[in-house]
Formats: sequence, C-alpha cells, structure tokens
Amino acid sequence: MARRGLRRSSRGRRTAALAALTVLVVGAIAGCGAKDFPNNPRTPVQLEVSARVDSQRVQVSPSKFGAGIVNFTVANLSGSPVRFSVSGQKKSSTVEIQPGAPNYLKMNLSEGTYQATAGRAKIRPATIKVGPQRASSQNDLLLP
Repeated sequence: MARRGLRRSSRGRRTAALAALTVLVVGAIAGCGAKDFPNNPRTPVQLEVSARVDSQRVQVSPSKFGAGIVNFTVANLSGSPVRFSVSGQKKSSTVEIQPGAPNYLKMNLSEGTYQATAGRAKIRPATIKVGPQRASSQNDLLLP
C-alpha cells in the first residue's frame, strides 16, 4: 500500500513539473514577438502659446516657433467680446470670448507667416512666424 501512494505522489509531481515547463515554454515563445516592427517617430510635443487681447492690440507669446500642433490659450482683457482668429496658410477662430474670460484654440500649423486678430478693426493684429517642423518627441520621457 505504501508503494502505491508513493507512485501516485511521484506521478503527480511529474505532471505538475511538466505543466509548469509547458507554461514557461509557451510564455517564452509568445514573448519573442515579431522581428520586424515599425518604429515611426512620434509627433513633436504640442506647444503651448499664450495670446492676450486688450483694447489696443493682440499679443502672442512666443511669436516665433516651429511647425506642429499649437494650443493657444487666449485671454480677453478688453472691455467687449472678441473672436480670436489665426489666419495664414490655415485658418481657425474661437467662439466669441466674453471680457475677462479665457478660451482655447488648437491648430496644426505648417511653416509660414500667420496673423492673429481679434475681429475688430481698431485692435492691432499680431504676427506669428512658424519655422520648420519641430523635432520629434521620440526619446522624451513622461509625455502624455
């Protein structure tokens, strides 16, 4: 009787060891992956640009930067509602911005010269110069 119990426990150990070995082999094969994969560079980091509209002019900071996606944060510091617009090779504008309120405009700008206006003739526009494409963010860590 004692031998049968010994054989059963020995057989159980072998089965468990074989199952564990199978899991390890399958995991190793699955982990290898493909040898050929695309390594396309990431797009440049989105640039944050501040725009200020007062009763006399539009100010943009920075006013010179490289091409790519740009997030404009617009503050209306004038006494009346305005509509912030960027025009050039590409055009876009915000909804009407109430006095003292901010708004946002996201654009993918290509190389060229653009005008930032406030929709009123008496408010001087700002000039934005967009240079060549900004560098890839491929090796930058902790980006969204």
